[in-house]
Amino acid sequence: MEIRHLRSFQVLAEELHFGRAAARLHISQPPLTAHIKELEREVGTALFHRSTRRVSLTDAGEIFAVRVGDILGSLDEAVAEVRAYASGKRGRVRVGFVSSASGTVLGPGLRMFRDRRPEVQLDLSPLTTREQIDALSQGDLDVGLIRSAGSGPGYTAEVLVEEPLVAVMPATHRLAGKAEVEIADLLEEKLILFPAHLMPGYVAQIWSLFTPHGAEPRVVQEAIHHETVLGFVSADVGISILPASVSRFRTDDIAIRPISGSPTTPLMVARNPESRNPAVGAFIDCLYAALPGDLGVTE
Repeated sequence: MEIRHLRSFQVLAEELHFGRAAARLHISQPPLTAHIKELEREVGTALFHRSTRRVSLTDAGEIFAVRVGDILGSLDEAVAEVRAYASGKRGRVRVGFVSSASGTVLGPGLRMFRDRRPEVQLDLSPLTTREQIDALSQGDLDVGLIRSAGSGPGYTAEVLVEEPLVAVMPATHRLAGKAEVEIADLLEEKLILFPAHLMPGYVAQIWSLFTPHGAEPRVVQEAIHHETVLGFVSADVGISILPASVSRFRTDDIAIRPISGSPTTPLMVARNPESRNPAVGAFIDCLYAALPGDLGVTE
């Protein structure tokens, strides 16, 4: 039983006129008549009463019209749903992000995407760069917001924004009175840093700031998320070097100062190149569109 025969039956059942039904179907009357006769052969009974004056449904035709309406309605819904998924208007996007991304582009990007694609589900996971890279490579994430780690096996990454690095210290610290901090000022300071195996690119970048001075960071504490780092700074465990957007989460007992030479760290958007999720591109477009104009220190 062909779909076109069911469509022909449905339209004729609505119009009860071969001429009007054929016009709606964009065919001539002979093919329409052939469709109806073939359908009646298949179901084994007449579906229409025909006369020179009028066309009407038989009792069997009345029952069949209800069932065909249900079938074609479900089919139309299925086609519309599949097309929505194929165009990225429905579906699911699994997003990983480093904690500092929540201070820059993540919030505005999410709001924009939800406005544009309200029927796409977003699954959000705060993860370190290494955790995101592993998840992307294994197909467990669609998009990642990572720090300082270019493309690698199983994923590609591009710079979303370059963010200034800043020195973060207790408000009572001796360096808090300076307008700008030199790396040389930090050589002997106790440093709070992320674990290198979880944030390899970012940690390597911090170490590279100390190398020209013939020194290494004096790391006394490691933490995974920037909120935890700020808590340790507030407790006077040490100081840290973080992306400037951290100033949006600053409390009164913490001072944040620019670093001389204005070193920056990239926030990168990563994806699995094998992914065929059509909503991923739309989500990444929203991230770029939502970039804030100022990523400097906010007092």
